[in-house]
Amino acid sequence: MRKTAGTRAYSFILVSVFALAVANVSLAQSSGHQHGSEHEQHSTGSQQQESQTSHGTTAQHAPGMGHEQDHGAPKDFIRSIIHHSTSGTSAEPVSTPVSMLMADKWGWRWMFHGEAFLNAIQQSGPRGGDKVFSTNWFMPMAQKQAGPGTLTLRAMFSLEPATVTNRRYPELFQEGETAYGSGIVDGQHPHDFFMELAALYDMRIGEDSLLSLYAAPVGDPAMGPTAYPHRISASENPTAPLGHHLQDSTHIAYNVFTLGLTHKNVRIETSGFHGREPDEYRWDLDGGGVDSWSTRLTINPARNWSAQYSFARLNSPESLHPDEDVQRMTASVMYNRPLQNGNWATSLIWGRNRILGHHQIFNGYLLESTLKFANRNYIWGRVENADRTSELLREHSGTEGDSDEHFLARVQAYTAGYARELNLIPGVSTTLGGQVTLYGKPDFLTPIYGERPVGVLAYIRIRPFGNGH
Repeated sequence: MRKTAGTRAYSFILVSVFALAVANVSLAQSSGHQHGSEHEQHSTGSQQQESQTSHGTTAQHAPGMGHEQDHGAPKDFIRSIIHHSTSGTSAEPVSTPVSMLMADKWGWRWMFHGEAFLNAIQQSGPRGGDKVFSTNWFMPMAQKQAGPGTLTLRAMFSLEPATVTNRRYPELFQEGETAYGSGIVDGQHPHDFFMELAALYDMRIGEDSLLSLYAAPVGDPAMGPTAYPHRISASENPTAPLGHHLQDSTHIAYNVFTLGLTHKNVRIETSGFHGREPDEYRWDLDGGGVDSWSTRLTINPARNWSAQYSFARLNSPESLHPDEDVQRMTASVMYNRPLQNGNWATSLIWGRNRILGHHQIFNGYLLESTLKFANRNYIWGRVENADRTSELLREHSGTEGDSDEHFLARVQAYTAGYARELNLIPGVSTTLGGQVTLYGKPDFLTPIYGERPVGVLAYIRIRPFGNGH
């Protein structure tokens, strides 16, 4: 089975590399042609403006697209919102770099970004596992001026239902969702094929305010920080945080409607959505009525900083516990610092679930940071402290007898990694890297997990360089 899984993942990586290379060449040619047309229009009297990007280069605005549609790094919080390079309507610091392909054609601005990891993991101890698998996501997007505002159409897909076999990959002390009808313990579920299908509309109200609408049959409500697959501070770590289901697991939800209002550096949002987490059949759209809500306050006080606080009431989020509703609170602070030959990004995140009616409270704390230096080198770290439930005591948590789920223990995970870009394919960032994770736990879990469980992961990562900021 491992050989089959590894072969599938390896084939997927090769196909992805080829597709990214072709897409990069095609978009680069299209972009070059469009810029040539823009130059001709400029010579015949069309006015075009230039703006200084954070890297000291200039970028031209496409005719008719307005000041919001800038190839370079956004100048302020409102422009970064309209850029929509993060998941859902979440925010990161304005200075955050994005590897995104861009081209202007047929009156639209076309964008594409994504990434794919081919991973090999080994974990020690009685509960440890080993596997070859791929984590990945791809996001095409299109924007245009529509009336007084900007219309954005965005989709996000993942092939993890095929590249993560047996509906999970090994991750010690991880909990959440199901595989083959049983709760996943010591493993992480794959993402759904449809991660997002959304329409966004942003309209300025005066010079300093922005009204935003978001509608998605599958998408990301206004809840929590930017989800871990899209956070710049986690860009080189292919595994999910242990606190994922306490902090940002709502980044795939169904029938999401969000209204947001931004004034200068402050944004307030509210969302209605279906609260049940995706089921284990990852290729379809689950749907469901709007039965949950969330609200989020985001403040970007300076280009390098972003902070948010959010609160949500989730209706029956877990299929194993359909009678339990959850209140979730999260808070986060993100810092990003552009460097001459790299970038440094850090996130501090707290998430809390309160099980209504059972008075059970679970907290998760995370600190992660990624430093890119000397153009091609990355080092990163992640430190976690997360509450675990009694599900951890069951090797395979069945659907029977789980109503007594309660707090069990608090565990820690300490991850450090290094990667180097090899850049073997033009237009595609190809990186070889690896990381080590050490775990801390209470003594009563030693007979189950061993004295000092360790996880080691090596990977190849691909990502388009992009002609965006």
